[in-house]
Amino acid sequence: MSNKAGMKVLVVDDMMTMRKLVIRSLKELGFENISEAENGVKAWQLLSDAKEGVYDLVVSDWNMPQCTGLDLLKRVRGDTRYKNVPFVLVTAESEKEQVVEALQAGVSAYVIKPFDTATLNGKLEEAQKKAAS
Repeated sequence: MSNKAGMKVLVVDDMMTMRKLVIRSLKELGFENISEAENGVKAWQLLSDAKEGVYDLVVSDWNMPQCTGLDLLKRVRGDTRYKNVPFVLVTAESEKEQVVEALQAGVSAYVIKPFDTATLNGKLEEAQKKAAS
């Protein structure tokens, strides 16, 4: 991912400690412009209130109250402003059916918890390549 520092990233997770862990990893990778939301509803508000193309990357937990990461992904893919933005789901779920569902919904990459910064970086690069194609 080029120009990580200039990219605007949205991190979504209902657990503050997990948001902080993802944000810390993103900062280690060179990202500087990071927003956060505690659930999919608040994330969608940030995304929909943003000016055209403001967010360049979404990293979201799957299991959240009010609006899951999968539901958020479907909303993002349904919005012309964000349909090609890399979207990474972070989850403890690794059931084949769920992975297939996420892929069908347009997920760019899938990260299984627990993960380290190197794993996240690899998935972000995968998501960027997928978005560029």
